[in-house]
Amino acid sequence: MIYERLFIDGAFLTVYAPSSLDETHTRQKPYMLICPGGGYDHMGKREGEPVALRFLSMGYVCAVLEYSVAPARYPVALSQLAESVRYLKNHCDKYGADPSRFYVMGFSAGGHLVGCLATMWRDWGDDCRPDAAVLCYPVISSGAYAHKASFENLLGDRYEELKDYMSLENRVSLLTVPTFLWHTKQDRTVPYMNSVLFSQACDRVGVKNKLVLFSTGDHALSLADRTVLNSKHPKVNDEVACWPSLVDNWINTL
Repeated sequence: MIYERLFIDGAFLTVYAPSSLDETHTRQKPYMLICPGGGYDHMGKREGEPVALRFLSMGYVCAVLEYSVAPARYPVALSQLAESVRYLKNHCDKYGADPSRFYVMGFSAGGHLVGCLATMWRDWGDDCRPDAAVLCYPVISSGAYAHKASFENLLGDRYEELKDYMSLENRVSLLTVPTFLWHTKQDRTVPYMNSVLFSQACDRVGVKNKLVLFSTGDHALSLADRTVLNSKHPKVNDEVACWPSLVDNWINTL
């Protein structure tokens, strides 16, 4: 395995790729760039490397972005994500990756960050456009179902000015990339209606999307299996743990 830790636009980007010396990895692999959650306040480690290793085992070249959080404010993290996409696309030969199959994945506030790129990529250049986005229990709306702290950490003293603009159900357009969303109905931190609102907005303009709602499980489940268990999440959730396969199956329909 190729393992590299890079510094891109003020953020750390860790790349996980099959070794170029491995004869079983001759075909170019799709990219999966992962943004952990943490409320734009910290970085959730359970949503970084464990997820990258899972998708690496499924045939992806993976990267984890440790983007800037508070006191950094919008658009710092989004710029870092866009530059990371640009870097990875420009180095696809190095990692044996296919730049035309570039996917971004985010969890919670990281889902909001990925959703920003999915809806606003044109502001950063065509070479920053992902081919699809995967939003895992994402922060989406600054309205009635908001995780307000995420927006406050992201926007700082511009919260009142920008909260509606950064409410992503308002940013969906025909330019939004195809999006897979999953959430649990028991999420007590970021209500599942965040994902519903984004999916409904995609449906209204005809953007391809898939929404999966699981009946059980609280927030921040990550892979929901034994590889990510800790004191806050001591139990495997078999219902939810299938989501990586659902994502892979959906990507293969694009």
